[in-house]
Amino acid sequence: MDERTLRQMKMLGGDLVALWGEAASVVWLRTQRIAQGGPEGMAEASLMVAEKIAAQQDLLVKLTTGELGKTPLAVAANATRYVLKGVRANRKRLSRG
Repeated sequence: MDERTLRQMKMLGGDLVALWGEAASVVWLRTQRIAQGGPEGMAEASLMVAEKIAAQQDLLVKLTTGELGKTPLAVAANATRYVLKGVRANRKRLSRG
């Protein structure tokens, strides 16, 4: 395995660990908000579903057009970064209020 591939694999590993931690935080924050019920809870549940559908559609387009890369490693890394960006945005939003 060459140095470049090894570096890419390490970066992917770091991104996956970050995604795991950020996602766990978002699950907790969203669960709290939804469990409170009311209009805010309903809005959060609706937003969550809509975001997941939109993200899946966007990733599918990116995958089929080759935008995520040409190698399995590139696709995995770029897809992970895409998802991580959205998860981080949600954690920041949910942590504020």
